[in-house]
Amino acid sequence: MHHKPVMKTPWLLLLVLAFGAFAFNAYAAGDPEAGKAKTQSCAICHGEDGNSTTPQWPKIAGQHANYLEEQLRGFRSGVRVGQVMNEMAAPLSDEDIADLAAYFSAQTPLPGETDPRLLPHGEKVYRGGIAEAEVPACMACHGPNGQGNPGSAYPLLSGQHAEYTYIALQAYADGLVEGTNSYIMTDIARRMTERDMRAVATYVAGLH
Repeated sequence: MHHKPVMKTPWLLLLVLAFGAFAFNAYAAGDPEAGKAKTQSCAICHGEDGNSTTPQWPKIAGQHANYLEEQLRGFRSGVRVGQVMNEMAAPLSDEDIADLAAYFSAQTPLPGETDPRLLPHGEKVYRGGIAEAEVPACMACHGPNGQGNPGSAYPLLSGQHAEYTYIALQAYADGLVEGTNSYIMTDIARRMTERDMRAVATYVAGLH
């Protein structure tokens, strides 16, 4: 039997920008230099260049600009719920959001730390799925190198903190994530065991 994680994810850890997609719209390209000057609040949790040093907070460096824009717009409107991020995004203008997204998307994500003991199983899940549990290969949506697909609202996963990815998968399994594609990940995560989640999370952290 497949285990459905029972640990409820703290709300603070649900404020992240790497999961919970919303439908994309075409926005005017932002100015990376202008965005850099607006990152003071973002840097507290995500780091000046988007490479957070706290495993529970996501790296947003190199994340697709459209994806980042949609998350910030969702937090600003309240469609995506997260107390801290709702407050942070509330005063942002469309121009601010575009500039911040342009800046962080232009940064280079640093490799994450991996657990060698979990890598073989993680690679199996990411590249081949889990046939007996009807879990599709992660690479089918997120790509062979974890680069994601901005047109389909599938985020970059490569180099993401293993702990964050694991927490996010738990949140999906617990039905705590809302968004355009959330039903896809919720169904998938509920078919995964804790071992599956841990393994694929650590594999993604070292994926390039």
